[in-house]
Amino acid sequence: MFGIPNNLKKNPMATTIGFKINKLRKDKKLTLDELATLADSSKSYIWELENKEPPRPSAEKLGKIAKALGVTIDYFIGDQVSVEDATDQMFYRKYRNMDPDMKEKIRKMIDLWDDE
Repeated sequence: MFGIPNNLKKNPMATTIGFKINKLRKDKKLTLDELATLADSSKSYIWELENKEPPRPSAEKLGKIAKALGVTIDYFIGDQVSVEDATDQMFYRKYRNMDPDMKEKIRKMIDLWDDE
């Protein structure tokens, strides 16, 4: 189904950016075209990032891809291995930038869940 590319088997260091993009895209059941549209890129550009070694995306492009996939750039370039951690970080960054009223609403919603 979804294996480790041969170039990563030879060098089992951190997973490459392209591998992470490919895995997230497939996990979210997005086609190359769909991700390209969401990330304001071309299908061929996304394919190259997933398949060429080493991928060399600009920070702007990687940011758009990360946003489209629901993670942060840190997930792609750091040693973070968990998508859940990356998703939580993205949520927290959004939360930090919210106005105080919205933050209070979210806290109240969470409190309601805790009562169950």
